[in-house]
Amino acid sequence: MHDPIADLLTRIRNAGSAFHPSATMPHSKLKESVAAVLKQEGYITDFQVLGTVKRTLTITLKYEGRRPVFVGLRQISTPGLRRYVASSEIPRVLGGMGVAILSTPRGIMSGYTAQKQNVGGEIVCYVW
Repeated sequence: MHDPIADLLTRIRNAGSAFHPSATMPHSKLKESVAAVLKQEGYITDFQVLGTVKRTLTITLKYEGRRPVFVGLRQISTPGLRRYVASSEIPRVLGGMGVAILSTPRGIMSGYTAQKQNVGGEIVCYVW
């Protein structure tokens, strides 16, 4: 797998459009950190890491009626083109209605949290 973040976002997007209760994927610390931010921001219900040798990450999706809570997931920084921003340049997604997820020296966090801590980093994805 060349791009684990693209795989994570695609699995979540596909599970949401097919009305599955959860999405399962291979585990990595980066994926787990992104899932923690998604849970903190209220886009998913929960996530679990299962297994000992071959670990899997199971993300439980959140729905409002027949629609997933998230409308879109978009990867910004790719392996071929990394996008970095300073703390003063962190973009607002849909005028503040969405969330930018950043990889900073202090870990994976939302754009709002990164601005409060005055730290910049790589823009991983947008969620709205």
